[in-house]
Amino acid sequence: MELTPLIDVVFLLLIFFMVSTTFIRETQLKIDLPEAAGELQEIEEEVIEITVDRVGDYAVNDRLLVDNDLLTLIRALEQVVEAGGSSGSRLIITADANAAHQSVVRAMDAAGKVGLTRISITTQQPAEE
Repeated sequence: MELTPLIDVVFLLLIFFMVSTTFIRETQLKIDLPEAAGELQEIEEEVIEITVDRVGDYAVNDRLLVDNDLLTLIRALEQVVEAGGSSGSRLIITADANAAHQSVVRAMDAAGKVGLTRISITTQQPAEE
């Protein structure tokens, strides 16, 4: 009995699992999204994302900021805009459901000061009971 075809299949499965596990997007902040009813929207190519966790820490495009100061957030957004984004880019704010309202308002204020006006807030569909 030849084992060559079996070994080939095992190696193909190994390569498949190695490649498919790299598509998982992991962020540094643990987020529990608030619920809202509505329609799903397509995400555009040119997008900037601010993530706010429950204690008010920020990450801009999955890069955790050193503190949650407004000036730090403004500088991080300016760097992203200068690096390839534009002031016409869409900003998506992904905030934890238990995050302080002030943290979300601070993110919106920083976006306004940088010139980002197309802002969306991420939510999840309500659980059906």
